[in-house]
Amino acid sequence: MTTTIAGPAPPKSFLKFLLTLVILYSWGDTYAQEKRGTGSTVVHTDTLHQVQINARFLVAPEKSAVPHQSLKGEQLERLNSLNVADALRFFSGLQVKDYGGIGGLKTVDVRSMGSSHTSVFYDGVQLGNAMNGQTDLSKFSLDNLDELHLYTFQKSDIFQPARAFAAGSSLYLESKVPSFREGKQTNAGVRFRTGSFGLINPSAVLQQKISKNISASLNAEWQQSDGDYKFRYTNGVYDTTAVRQNGDMDALRLEAGFYGMTRDSSQWTLKGYHYRSERGLPRAIVSNNFESDDRLWDRNSFVQASWKSPLNRRFQSMANAKYAYDYTRYLDPDHYKMEGPLDNHYRQKELYLSLANKYRLNQYWNVGLSADWIHNKLDADLEFFAYPTRNTKLVAASSSLDLKTFHLQASLLGTYVSETVEAYESASNFHRYNPAISASWQPFRKQPLLINAFYKETFRMPTFNDLYYSMIGNTALQPERVAQYNAGLAYQQNLQGQIWKSVSVQANAYYNHVKDKIVAIPAENLFRWTMVNLGEVDIRGVESNVRSDLQLSNALMLHLGLNYTYQRAVDVTSGASNYNHQIPYTPLHSGSLTLGADYRKLTLNYSYVYCGERYSQKTNIPVNYIEPWYTHDISCAQILEVSGRKFKIGGELNNIFNQYRDIVLNFPMPGRSFRFTFSTNI
Repeated sequence: MTTTIAGPAPPKSFLKFLLTLVILYSWGDTYAQEKRGTGSTVVHTDTLHQVQINARFLVAPEKSAVPHQSLKGEQLERLNSLNVADALRFFSGLQVKDYGGIGGLKTVDVRSMGSSHTSVFYDGVQLGNAMNGQTDLSKFSLDNLDELHLYTFQKSDIFQPARAFAAGSSLYLESKVPSFREGKQTNAGVRFRTGSFGLINPSAVLQQKISKNISASLNAEWQQSDGDYKFRYTNGVYDTTAVRQNGDMDALRLEAGFYGMTRDSSQWTLKGYHYRSERGLPRAIVSNNFESDDRLWDRNSFVQASWKSPLNRRFQSMANAKYAYDYTRYLDPDHYKMEGPLDNHYRQKELYLSLANKYRLNQYWNVGLSADWIHNKLDADLEFFAYPTRNTKLVAASSSLDLKTFHLQASLLGTYVSETVEAYESASNFHRYNPAISASWQPFRKQPLLINAFYKETFRMPTFNDLYYSMIGNTALQPERVAQYNAGLAYQQNLQGQIWKSVSVQANAYYNHVKDKIVAIPAENLFRWTMVNLGEVDIRGVESNVRSDLQLSNALMLHLGLNYTYQRAVDVTSGASNYNHQIPYTPLHSGSLTLGADYRKLTLNYSYVYCGERYSQKTNIPVNYIEPWYTHDISCAQILEVSGRKFKIGGELNNIFNQYRDIVLNFPMPGRSFRFTFSTNI
């Protein structure tokens, strides 16, 4: 059985033809290659844990047809962030959903489309999770990351995997790549953090130059915390201060990478990643129940490889491959069955292959063709479980026109999904075609002002949990569909003034319409729920951000960052009792402010994050109202030089005014906390 959304289903022979065409074009057509250049530029640095003070706070101006926010190098160092989720608070147009504590689940929701509509890419390859569609950002430390990029459309370069065209929004995590000064073969560095709630967090990095064109990197990090922090709780009658229980965490992360260049200047990488953790799962505080014994064990491993042909060729190819294995164990000692307490084990496997191609027709016009294949399989020791397998094929055709003052990009993505199960009934096969188009215009040649707009159709497949979870899943679910509209402007300029050195301004207005939203509703009773396509959501918003650098003297540099988001996201499901109500956990107003100062080898930083009033349920009534919250954080760091070696010491004070808050209702967040950091290069 096949569910058809747009157009007739292509025969298998046609799909095989497209994939074969991509492969043939990748390795053939050598006569179309231009003679490659012989020079290359390498940026050399000694610092593994960024210690240089006077680096630019802003990226260089760029002509991008899509809204794009980024944090790089020193910017990440300034934000007092322990992981990726903490850093994302300083982007506009998104909400970070945090279920409390160091070990709590942390996901990101961009423009209220839902966390499953945001794809996370690690070094250019997507992190998949067919089981629940969520990527826990707390598992990714900033210690080994050099850049974060958020695209609310897709990358403006059409040279990317087909999977990248499928995302409603994309978060790119770029790890640090080894680089060496002339004559050096080895770089090494260590960092140690400690602080509130029993935090112990050492990390180390080793970079080795193996040969002229091959280098390697090894990064290790251990994090432990008891997670015991105070919070304030009220039941409407009295207030009490309690200590959060079962919030401990013990996690180890290991990463290894090899980076190389072939004789024809093609680039390749091979990366291995392993993360293991054991953590407590604090429950929601309901009816004065503060106790929790739930435990969660994670083992996440993947190996991925990438190859990219030389950039200066008329015809370019890029190949990616990945194998991922994820193991999860969930234990609830308080939930007894005949055979004992609830103790579930989940094993998820993913195999991913990708081939992308770009051909330059002339200096203004490029065309691309990409094809991806993803194989997902889930095993679990649940009663009445289906043991599903999903095969997904994606083919994307794209084109871009890049004139001096005008940029146009268009793409058409074909998605073909087939599923099988070992027991019970499988979901229907599915296919769909999604168009996307974006444009930017620079009206004044001498001024770096860009006006941009885009339209894009995306969807998300129901997860394995949506379809097959015992007693809840519904195999008749349709994909959740989104139409995205955006218009905005961007201005980036490096100034020549004595004080103002750079300024960047972005503003975007957007409208998203979500159809067939997947929600859970009660079935026969409140104990048994089921997943259905029920909702429609209209999302209208404005997001803006400002960045600037000021040099007050030769020794003093100031950095300013300001973000603001207005978002009206309402349920427009026909006949719903909550029609035109703001959807849960979406504030009308949110924003952040960052201030930084560099004086010689001393850095001072201040940050403020604000989240406006929200509602915890679909109905906007007083009992569901959640008050606004805000936090103030400060930090300082000093570079010391002893016997020719640099050391960096720093301190942070977070949530200075000790505001108690719930980002997700009844999952209280920590109050005031501190951290100390020491790092050096060996």
